[in-house]
Amino acid sequence: MKRLLVYLKNYKKELIFGPFFKLLEAIFELIVPMVMAKIIDKGIGNNDSGYIFRMSILIVMLGICGLCFALTCQYLAAKCAYGFGTELRGALYRHINKLSYSDIDKIGTSSLVNRLTNDTNIVQNGVNMFIRLAVRAPFLVIGAAAMAVMIDVKLSLIFFVVAPLISVIIFLIMRKTVPMYKKTQKKLDRASMLTRENLEGTRVIRAFSRQQEEIDEFGEAVNEISECSIAVGKISAILNPAAFMIMNLGIVAIIWFGGVRIDSGRLTQGELTAFTNYMTQILLALVVLANLIVIFTKAFASANRVSEVFELSPEVYGSSIPEWESSGNIIEFRNVSFAYETAGDHSVKEVSFTLKKGEMLGIIGGTGSGKSTVAALIPCFYRATDGRVSVNGVDVNDWDQDELRRRIGYVPQKAVLFSGTVRDNMKWRKEEVTDDDIITALKVAQAWDFVSAKPDVLDTFVSQGGKNFSGGQKQRLSIARALVGKPDVLILDDSTSALDYATDLALRKALRSELSDTTVIMISQRTTSLKDADKIIVMDDGEAVGIGTHAELLEKCSVYHEIYVSQMNEKGGDMQ
Repeated sequence: MKRLLVYLKNYKKELIFGPFFKLLEAIFELIVPMVMAKIIDKGIGNNDSGYIFRMSILIVMLGICGLCFALTCQYLAAKCAYGFGTELRGALYRHINKLSYSDIDKIGTSSLVNRLTNDTNIVQNGVNMFIRLAVRAPFLVIGAAAMAVMIDVKLSLIFFVVAPLISVIIFLIMRKTVPMYKKTQKKLDRASMLTRENLEGTRVIRAFSRQQEEIDEFGEAVNEISECSIAVGKISAILNPAAFMIMNLGIVAIIWFGGVRIDSGRLTQGELTAFTNYMTQILLALVVLANLIVIFTKAFASANRVSEVFELSPEVYGSSIPEWESSGNIIEFRNVSFAYETAGDHSVKEVSFTLKKGEMLGIIGGTGSGKSTVAALIPCFYRATDGRVSVNGVDVNDWDQDELRRRIGYVPQKAVLFSGTVRDNMKWRKEEVTDDDIITALKVAQAWDFVSAKPDVLDTFVSQGGKNFSGGQKQRLSIARALVGKPDVLILDDSTSALDYATDLALRKALRSELSDTTVIMISQRTTSLKDADKIIVMDDGEAVGIGTHAELLEKCSVYHEIYVSQMNEKGGDMQ
């Protein structure tokens, strides 16, 4: 929680004056029962209508002042809480964007979304309630008890019996419900994850007619949240009836023993009325305090979840921006191994290779063999566990990461487009790019044919996730986006899988002719896509079991030969 207090630094005035005005409201509220006591004892007792009228005006004035102070506090509390919430969300979002892939994998995307939205809202509400009630409720309890003692010390002993009883009930209920609130938040994470998966995979779900199963699974997750929330609600529901029962018994005791003291002349009727009012104020304040503890409990649980994200330190990278050499090894892997944090074994083991400017490297292998992991180590999405990955002769850990990734055009396995226009998507790599450069990139990526056929051409709208384009069109647009500005290194992570063979061939020819100085790393399942590569790495269970040209690997690498044969027919090489 302390980690989040820094986002309140711009709201010190609101933090000070908000509770101060609430304190003034509470003071005026404590004065009212004493004024009522005087009205009863002096005004009604002496049948003095003038005194009653003057004191009634005083009560109205106290009420108006209290209302003004309360409204001022509400304004300051809202300004502070919502300003704090805005800064917290902004800082959390920026921090998440600085985290490594490993840290994001550790917490999970759905949980991060839930913490960024739901948890920050709960913390924000906690700040709001703290300013509005954290000072008022305790002050009313203490102030009302002090005023009651001033009226009658012996009768006030009832307070010191009733208040601890209510406090014990509050403690027992809080002790039971606090862990349940934390449990509910975790269940919300699971529901959020299922929602995200179902919305993203809606086409797959319908293709397999799995709608009912997914609805049932989501319903089960929601029911778990509901059951947990209902259980908390049932326990919390005991609080108000139990507290009011004790409070009413306390009021009965006050009236009973107060009546005795009135008969003996030690207490007036007005003082007994004020005493009863103070009793009510104390016990209502205790109930408010209990509800406040519930809010703070939720806020602390959520604050801890948000703090867990902040405690993940962004990876520290270098600041080196070396000159790009025209000769030498552009990319070098030297005995590189890598293991994911949650994995028990290495995903990449002792991989070594070099790649010069303008060369093309192909990577092929079975599913889960480590192809994409090798590619992800080059732009330093993940850090190598052992060994050294160098770009342009400099360890990727020493590079300024923004500069490194500006040099690299990366196309992931899953084509990702963002809502906006085609032009907007093409400008992701280079904001100041011209339309001519965009068209050139689209032509190389074999995307210009279908983009130019659209009525709006570059201003064609792209829906969320590129849903208004086919799989092959999305892949070609993703490739074009990476080609804008002609990167020094281009990584195609199995990003031509949806292309037909003719389009795939045309793309490779265009890359050779238009980006002859670009170093290309192409991951593919097709041997024909990689046969013209300068080098091909064959991955098998994280190991590079073969490195060489297409012809060399056919002779020397049994794994590559097996893949090639499986993709060719017996009559001499036509694609099946």
